[in-house]
Amino acid sequence: MTFHLIAWLILRDREGRVLLGRRAGVSYGAGLWGLPGGHVERGEGLAEAAARETWEEVGVRVNPADLRFLGVSRYDLGGVTGTDFLFATERWEGTPHSTPEVSEVAWFAPDALPGDCLPWLPGVLEAHLVQGACLSEQLDGLEGLRVFPKE
Repeated sequence: MTFHLIAWLILRDREGRVLLGRRAGVSYGAGLWGLPGGHVERGEGLAEAAARETWEEVGVRVNPADLRFLGVSRYDLGGVTGTDFLFATERWEGTPHSTPEVSEVAWFAPDALPGDCLPWLPGVLEAHLVQGACLSEQLDGLEGLRVFPKE
């Protein structure tokens, strides 16, 4: 069984909006809006992976030391298992733009995401960004997203 280890970055502007990119040229979620992020490479730290993926996908540089850890989201759905590590920052260098991995970029309020975003994104942003959850899980056979708040 393949286990996916993924690092995602939530870039927020001064108005609190979240940067999303329309995924293109990727194996997962092509055509859908999503956060910059992807697989952690062997020997790579989680924050470093989030920073690298952000550069590759939306063309901005972030310092891994500036990333704030938000939480973990585990999934086991339809035979696909993995763990998403979520980071956030309000600091970056450059202007977000399309790349070979995203066809367009745009800012969205966390409570007004586009209808064609990655299906798990609204619930995960609500759990980790708004509610401050440390852990969320999506599992086959269980209804919805389970959220474990920080103590």
